[in-house]
Amino acid sequence: MKKRSRFAATALALVVSAGVVSACGSNNDGGNAAAGNTGSEGAGAKKDTITALLPPVSANFQANFNQMEAEFTKQYPNLTLKIEPASWEDMTQKLDTQVNAGSPPDIAFMGSEGISKYVPLGMVMDIKDAATPEMIADFDEGPLKYMYNGDGLYGFPAYMEVHAIGGNKPFLEEAGIDWKKVQQNGWTFDEFREAIKKGVVKEGNTTKRYGFVFATAGVTSKDYLGILVKNAGMPAAFDKDLKYAYTSKNYLTLLTNIRQMIDDGSMPKELSSIDAGKRWNMFLTGQTMITGKGMAVFENSSRLNNEKIDKNDGSAVKDSIKTDYVVLPVPSFAGQPAVANSIVDGYVTFRGKKEPTAEHKANVAKAAYFLASGQVAATTNGELFSAPITKSSRKAAEGMESKQSPENKAAVEHLLSTAAPARPDIPAELGAKAIKLETEVIVPKLQALLAGETTPEKMYEDVKKAAIDTFGADGVVQD
Repeated sequence: MKKRSRFAATALALVVSAGVVSACGSNNDGGNAAAGNTGSEGAGAKKDTITALLPPVSANFQANFNQMEAEFTKQYPNLTLKIEPASWEDMTQKLDTQVNAGSPPDIAFMGSEGISKYVPLGMVMDIKDAATPEMIADFDEGPLKYMYNGDGLYGFPAYMEVHAIGGNKPFLEEAGIDWKKVQQNGWTFDEFREAIKKGVVKEGNTTKRYGFVFATAGVTSKDYLGILVKNAGMPAAFDKDLKYAYTSKNYLTLLTNIRQMIDDGSMPKELSSIDAGKRWNMFLTGQTMITGKGMAVFENSSRLNNEKIDKNDGSAVKDSIKTDYVVLPVPSFAGQPAVANSIVDGYVTFRGKKEPTAEHKANVAKAAYFLASGQVAATTNGELFSAPITKSSRKAAEGMESKQSPENKAAVEHLLSTAAPARPDIPAELGAKAIKLETEVIVPKLQALLAGETTPEKMYEDVKKAAIDTFGADGVVQD
């Protein structure tokens, strides 16, 4: 599941290429906005259409689109919510095309970190004055902060999740790992390194099971380093003084540790080619003890595959075994405290080249809030094993059955308590430069490091040089 979004001829193309999880098809042309103060069901209210492109956020999310559209129009008879479904894989291309044409969607589901890519381009829409006090008050403060950039509010959050890792309980116990203790107390890299060594199973020179596998290819190419780096004393790309952080000596330590896990044989040598699907397949077929990135909903995916195995109806993953998914924290590095990689995805609001009317902005805010709250959010969060982040969705969730294990629920709650805070203080211009550096330098260099084509020291020097070229010697951490 995904994250904030993306990207004027040169400037647009640059940001666009960074990749976004987002949407398309819009009615941002201000001339078609509804009349009146609220744009709601008043007798004289004009018709308005709000468009959104939404991915399969949860298992049945897209199957409910017709119902969601009908419920929205029932609440606002003059308004139409037009939802276009998209896969995670094609959303970026669709949004890129819309943004480059100057006509993005009204609403795009994506990661909140992507907002900074569009603010300098004027392509996201600030709904701070369109969102009612009642809307704002419904949200938990922490997740809502992620939808801000500076003083602007650019949509509403759908959930607050953490990216962790996950283990197969029988394999963990076979390796002598006290997973309950780890869930609550965490582990250092040295402890983790030794644990995943114990998870390796070999037959002769062939590794039948790895201790740890993490998806690092395709859309997951940024995840591995981006998640681990928060646990190495760098919870954001910039420190509190707005100096670029990834020039810290701790960054080199982290890169060294990443390479060590492969050299130990605990991770596959071909790690750079493993994508999200392959990673999960390896977990379900018993080819790894621990997998990443991990999310709470993977417990449900594991359970559902177990049910298919029990039915013996051929619908389970080929060659899969029964698994018992355990939520685990990412290890801490370089003696630094553990900081969970908090993920706030949501319904980001966009505008086109023309200034939208106040009425249209209000209508877009209504639609974004409808999607992010109440029954829609409760249903989605329930499928994701994700805690509600609005009062209205908590109320709607009352009585809903949860199949999440108590241990995993407690582990996720603990991880959320250590989550990296939102950083709306980072100027959008700096954020956009950091994303460009990540896309053009860090990701390719990381792939080379994982493939054994460069060393941790060489990658660190390359990143440091690029950072100084981008931010200046006084704009980066020099420790």
